Amino acid sequence: MTFNTLKQLFYGLYLTNSFGYRLLKTKDPMEKKRLRLEYSKAQLKTLNLTVNVKNREKLPQAGQYLVVVNHRSIIDPPITEVALKETNIFGPWISKKELYNSFFFGLFVRNAGSILLDREKEQMSGFFAETKKAVARGESIFIFPEGTRNKTSEPLTTFKEGSRIIALKNRLPILPIYIKTDAGKALKNALNDRNLVQNVEVKIGDIIDYKDKTSLEENYKKTFSL
Repeated sequence: MTFNTLKQLFYGLYLTNSFGYRLLKTKDPMEKKRLRLEYSKAQLKTLNLTVNVKNREKLPQAGQYLVVVNHRSIIDPPITEVALKETNIFGPWISKKELYNSFFFGLFVRNAGSILLDREKEQMSGFFAETKKAVARGESIFIFPEGTRNKTSEPLTTFKEGSRIIALKNRLPILPIYIKTDAGKALKNALNDRNLVQNVEVKIGDIIDYKDKTSLEENYKKTFSL
């Protein structure tokens, strides 16, 4: 591990916990959105990563959606936050139990606005109740439908059925976002070379009706020609 890698990791830990404490002190949704965006910008800036949004005209300025994003890297949430910076779209991320208990991300995840997904539980009623509460507050839901990071050479792995169920139960139109750049590789490059400047390309797709009977994975692949 290089000195630059260690430096970046320690600074990332500082930012994550610093903003985690600030998020703990506010209940206001728009203030949480502002802090999440500020955090995201700071993390990407230190990595010399710039987010370029394609099809920006397809991005709604407000409303409630199930925001679905492909997942290759731990920096996918900050990339998504920056891509949506000019909108009022805000809401909890669906987060795995491991992130809630993470030394690096735990404080931030618990306070930034998230809904715990514990796959070890037999009953998911509590989880779906939390998504309903968020929607009732006027918020969107953010999710990685692949369920975990894609570490394969394929652009996408299999979607979990839970994403479509969330949309159906809450009557949420689906906003598809595709991070075309392999953010995992971009992160690795940034940690290895502090002077490297990189662009991350993000594509916005057409809104998908929650009543559409085509599988979400099929619709997503068609939208982005995958």
